[in-house]
Amino acid sequence: MKRLVRLVAVAALAIGTQVGAVPGAHANANAAPAASSCQLGNGVQHVVNVVFDNVHLTRDNPNVPSDLEQMPNLLNFIENNGVMISHNYTPLISHTADDIVTTLTGLYPDQQGLAVSNSYGFYNPDGTEGGFPSAFQYWTDKIGNGTFNNITAGGTNTPAPWVPFTRAGCNVGGVSTANIELENNGNIINVFGANSAEAAEAASNPSQATKDFIGIAIHCAKGSAVCSTVNNGKADVLPQEPGGYSGFMGLFGHKYVVPVIAPSGLKDLNGNAINGFPGFGGISASQSLGYTASMLEHGVPVTYSYISDAHDNHTFPFGAYGPGEAGYVAQLKAYDTAFGNFFARLSADGITPQNTLFNITSDENDHFAGKLLPNCDGVTTPCVYNHANGTGNIGEIATNMSDLMAKAGVTAKFDLHFDSAPAVYLLPRAGRTDPATRQFEQVAATLVDPHNYVTGLATPLMQRMADPVEMQNLHMITGDPFRTPTFIYFGNPDYFFQTVGSPDFLQNAGFAWQHGDFQPDIVTSFLGLVGPGVKKLGVDNTTWTSHADTRPTILALTGLQDDYTSEGRVLYEDLTAAVQPGSVSGDSATVLRLAQAYTQLNAPVGQFGLDTLKISTTALASTSSGDGTYSSLEARLMGFGNQRDSIAGQMSDLLNGAEFGGQPLNAARANELINRAQNLLERVHDLAS
Repeated sequence: MKRLVRLVAVAALAIGTQVGAVPGAHANANAAPAASSCQLGNGVQHVVNVVFDNVHLTRDNPNVPSDLEQMPNLLNFIENNGVMISHNYTPLISHTADDIVTTLTGLYPDQQGLAVSNSYGFYNPDGTEGGFPSAFQYWTDKIGNGTFNNITAGGTNTPAPWVPFTRAGCNVGGVSTANIELENNGNIINVFGANSAEAAEAASNPSQATKDFIGIAIHCAKGSAVCSTVNNGKADVLPQEPGGYSGFMGLFGHKYVVPVIAPSGLKDLNGNAINGFPGFGGISASQSLGYTASMLEHGVPVTYSYISDAHDNHTFPFGAYGPGEAGYVAQLKAYDTAFGNFFARLSADGITPQNTLFNITSDENDHFAGKLLPNCDGVTTPCVYNHANGTGNIGEIATNMSDLMAKAGVTAKFDLHFDSAPAVYLLPRAGRTDPATRQFEQVAATLVDPHNYVTGLATPLMQRMADPVEMQNLHMITGDPFRTPTFIYFGNPDYFFQTVGSPDFLQNAGFAWQHGDFQPDIVTSFLGLVGPGVKKLGVDNTTWTSHADTRPTILALTGLQDDYTSEGRVLYEDLTAAVQPGSVSGDSATVLRLAQAYTQLNAPVGQFGLDTLKISTTALASTSSGDGTYSSLEARLMGFGNQRDSIAGQMSDLLNGAEFGGQPLNAARANELINRAQNLLERVHDLAS
């Protein structure tokens, strides 16, 4: 089964936290100040980036408080000190690896390689399947066909997100965040060498090697003692980094990081010892933030931290919770306690919103597959679900697409990235206009579940489809043509598509939270910003932002810039005038209009992307004589895409020139591009309607 949430052995999971014990809210007595060489702008001395896996601002059940409503220590910290942006949209497909890497880099999959995640297929040159690697790899790793996992459109390694900070003299810590630490034991040889003691441990005791070397890292500024060879530092190698990157060092793994950040031993924020990396799959807020606080206290002023979701049971017997279920509520309470301890500890260390930039978000949102219970709120009255497979009231509908297609008369061989939005790979490789491809798409568009257990109704399975023409419009064509699927099948989010299983539709209570798809409840996340230069707006329900916008916004607030052009834009709506350069503040109204039009044109689930996806679906599902409808609409989509690329590219040049290049905005040119963008958006929308 190719359902990869995180590649991690169960044996690598650490001992769970104990809810209730709350030591650790005080400053660490051994705390060291942040590295004095760290040079950031606008009064920022520290940058704290936190990303959740599937933690929700909005309610899944209207009677049950949302995840963040049940975490008031976090929600109030953001809303009282900065801004909570309630509409922060993912790329496509909407999955952990893709979403986090987009947030880290400001780049969509066309420039970072992860259009299909958390694993993806690739073809061999002869058209047969080459494999299904995990999208979770260390930044410089390559997959089986020799291409970088994180790859630009030009085929080079995507620039690493820590580089501007380390070049500015800042050490950067990573806690379980996608692809910036070693992700699996196969990465160990790349950093430590094939004949190293670390490689020998990985071979003889892989579980211990995971605890020792995976999931935790510090990327150091040049010359920093933190990553010295005395501390077991290794060369931080980025051979294709724009502008070069030599002489930098890193620490990799709990075994080597913890003696530097917690000389007396590391504890989570409940006071429990952390004796090895807890694992990606279930790392809690108390554990992740325990690492983070210790890093900040010991010379690592920039941190990236990941916290696992709260709606799954991460210990045996595992499985999914429904909204308001007791285990779900308990985990959120533990997370809330951890954030209360975290902010109190940082405050005692002098790490506050006055000198620290906090960026807190979630990778994707999720769709709850199950029945919403009406007579419970989860807090005073627990919600109790029937978790029986096939007869219960919670769980995705596992769907055997192979059997359904065979029963519909389609004999073409294919492989599938198991998902609610599966990538389909016809075998051997087939062109988009090949009869086998078109027959497959046309039949797949007609599949129906005769009895959806949630609604009791006959339910069409397909909601959208995209072949390579539309994938180009959605920034889903990567620098490796051999990993491009035949098409993407965006299904009803109650369903999880695979190529095995009996019966064809089986309610599976083990998984109940669906992502990957395009629907609003999946692609709409949140972004909390606090710190110097951030307006104190409380809640911002107006700004439309994409995950790609986080990167340029963080750089604008810290006075840094990348050696590449982001595909996002700076969120001026939520920044004070004091942090805007004169080239922006001189005509801030025009800059903002340009930025907003650019986002709707360029973001995968902006107006352009959603409308072209609708047109694509009509094209792929069509059965007109001679396939005329398909050919006509595909030609229109290609034309729209070329126009979009031209307009968006010029908009991006103006925005980046003003923000990072000190170039005064050409208002006449900006207004011309805004008008052209609006005209294109209107024409596309008319065709989609």
